[in-house]
Amino acid sequence: MARRNRLPPVIGMSFLDAMTCGFGAIILFYMIIQAHVEQRRELQSVDLQAEVDRREVEVVEGQRRLVALRNSLREVDEERTTSQGLSRRLIETLEEIERELATYQHDTLAQREHLDRLQADLRSLEEDARRLAASTPSDEIPGEDVRVFAGEGDRQYLTGLKVGGERILLLVDASASMLDRTVVNVVRRRNLPPEERRKARKWRQAVATVDWLTTQLPRSGRFQIYTFHETVQAAVPGSEETWLETADRQKLEQAVAGVRETVPGGGTSLERAFGVIKALSPRPDNVILLTDGLPTLGLQKPKSRTVSGRDRLRLFRRAAETLPGDVPINVILFPMEGDPMAPTAFWKLALTTRGSFLTPSEDWP
Repeated sequence: MARRNRLPPVIGMSFLDAMTCGFGAIILFYMIIQAHVEQRRELQSVDLQAEVDRREVEVVEGQRRLVALRNSLREVDEERTTSQGLSRRLIETLEEIERELATYQHDTLAQREHLDRLQADLRSLEEDARRLAASTPSDEIPGEDVRVFAGEGDRQYLTGLKVGGERILLLVDASASMLDRTVVNVVRRRNLPPEERRKARKWRQAVATVDWLTTQLPRSGRFQIYTFHETVQAAVPGSEETWLETADRQKLEQAVAGVRETVPGGGTSLERAFGVIKALSPRPDNVILLTDGLPTLGLQKPKSRTVSGRDRLRLFRRAAETLPGDVPINVILFPMEGDPMAPTAFWKLALTTRGSFLTPSEDWP
């Protein structure tokens, strides 16, 4: 009986309480740590999102700069291509100028002396022609002052040039060589602005010669004026292949103004100029040719950029073969350096066609 009423051991309950409290403490610590971890995670997530946003902004800005750089690179490539094209054209122009200068530098002192002798012979022939014209009654119809040429002093001296006829055609060379008497200055002037090229002394002399010739035209006749270089064109626009009345002073003034406004340039196609003679109907009975040398072109563009003196003489002969046999060609030749065969060729042309030949001084007319 005594053993049945004995109390259970105290140590068993205490052990259970201690274990329970330990587990509770562990759970409490876990909850505290978990809450701190969540807080840190949220803070780190906010920081990382801000960093991501900043990186995205940098990426967008980088893409915009990349597009701008690509556009700049494209513009640079285009400018480089343009510059290469300009450089290539400049090099070709310089090479062409060097070839032209090399061609004309082949002229020897003997050729220049030969030209001087020819010019002296031509002056002598002009004097003979003047004396003959002064001693022979003229059967030409004199001009009746439809226009007046205002020169310096008394410039109406005898030239031996025949300005009469019923239908008079003036062919005016407007090629680049009409800019000067020397090759070097022609090369320098041919790239000037149009207004500066019109002011060239040699071209102004040619225009003044046309102005003087129009004052000598017979009132009862008809006239036409063409300028030519690589192509031909009428001095009065719209009057191609037609004759104009000399008595119409307004047309004369318009024709002279058309020549004055022409800009010299390009090569010389004498064959195209002579083609005007056949195009006019009826044909002219008097042609006055103002030029400074042998042609450099025919009807077709040459294959080579340089034309030798022999080639120019061949082009001249081919152009002369197209002329009708009953039209006198009166030549006014403005001397040009480096073309010693021109005076003889044009003098023979004038002689063969029963025309006249004139080499004016620098102050004529």
